[in-house]
Parts: sequence; C-alpha cells; structure tokens
Amino acid sequence: MASSLPDVVAVVPAAGIGSRMQTACPKQYLTIGDSTILEHTIGCLTAHPAIRRIIIAISADDHWFETLPLATDPRIQVVTGGSQRAESVMAGLQAARGAHWVLVHDAARPCLHQDDLTRLLALTSTSRTGGILAAPVRDTMKRSEPGSAAIAHTVDRENLWHALTPQLFPRELLEECLQRALNEGATITDEASALEYCGYHPALVCGRADNIKVTRPEDLDLAAFYLSLRR
Repeated sequence: MASSLPDVVAVVPAAGIGSRMQTACPKQYLTIGDSTILEHTIGCLTAHPAIRRIIIAISADDHWFETLPLATDPRIQVVTGGSQRAESVMAGLQAARGAHWVLVHDAARPCLHQDDLTRLLALTSTSRTGGILAAPVRDTMKRSEPGSAAIAHTVDRENLWHALTPQLFPRELLEECLQRALNEGATITDEASALEYCGYHPALVCGRADNIKVTRPEDLDLAAFYLSLRR
C-alpha cells in the first residue's frame, strides 16, 4: 500500500516551550536513550516512503535544533513558528506550497507506528477532506462543576474519541480553514477543529493508544518503555 501513496509533506510544530514538563529546555529536546524526543518523532516520519519532505516550525530563539543531526538532513526544512500552535502550523503550510496533502504531527509524539501512519495516509485515495488518528475513549469520563473540582455528572463515552496525531488534510483546505478560524477568533485545539469550525467532518482512523504525547514528566518514562519494546 505504501508504494502506491502520493508524496506527502509533513509539518511538525515544534515552537512550544512545554511548560508542564518543568524542564530547562523545551520537551522535544529531552532525551530518550541516545536521541531527543524530536529525533524519535521525525524518525517515525522519515521511515515512511510516502513522506519525502518535513517542515519543522521552531521558535525564533531556539538554539537546540541546530545542534542535532536533523539540521543537516536534506529532507528537512526549518521555518520560524509562532507562540501558538496554529501559527506554527500556518508557517509550515505556507512553506509547503505546491503540496497537495500535508500531514501535521506533534513534535512530542515519538511512538507513532508505521502501520497507523500507512492507514491514515490511505485517505489520500478515498477522501477529499482527510482525517486524523484517534483512539476510542475507554475510561469513565466526568465533567466538573464550572470552576470547581467537584463532579457535575458522568459523560457518556459512547462515540467519544481521543484525538491523536498525525492529522492529514489537503493543504489548501487546511490553510483556508485555519486562516478563517484564526481571523474569526475561533478556539482551535488541533487542525481538525479548524475544519470542523468550517463545517467539514474529517474521518476518524483508529490508532494505537500507545501513540502518546509527552506532556508531563511521567510521560517520559512511558514513552521510553514503548520505544524499548520496539527495539
């Protein structure tokens, strides 16, 4: 299947500071084994034959990226991102002009499996809207009282999904929806939410639950464990 897929440009927003990790450097530059989280993440993308080009959006004051071997990889282009994720993604989309499909992946998701990526990329031959990797909610979900840590009620988890990345869309459609959402002050939490805001319904492609995002200190050990299983 992979050999029949069109070339796709990957956009990786990596300008965030990761304040919840409480570390001296952005979380994507923390190490797991001999490599940074960002290197593990980019490795998941470069390993796939459909991903020929990767655009990484970093902050203007980033002095870590230039020290990595990634900085000299001819498949990788660096752009300056913004203070918000949507701004970084937009910078990547503008650099990807000419591409029909773009794949947006979190810099701090180093455990992406190739089979999940291939199944998501298969949407390029069946969809005009694209879609996202997602995992069905398995836990009991609670909604709190406004401004309080007290439970208001239990939320029905049927038809609820955890949104993951990568997220795959036609480049022009994503740029159009993201720009409109930004101009109108909409709340954009991921790329799919920009399409939803404009009335589109991206597909949900069931992905592995171990495709975790490293957000808190305890996530680092869990990501290291998942990566060690592959080795």
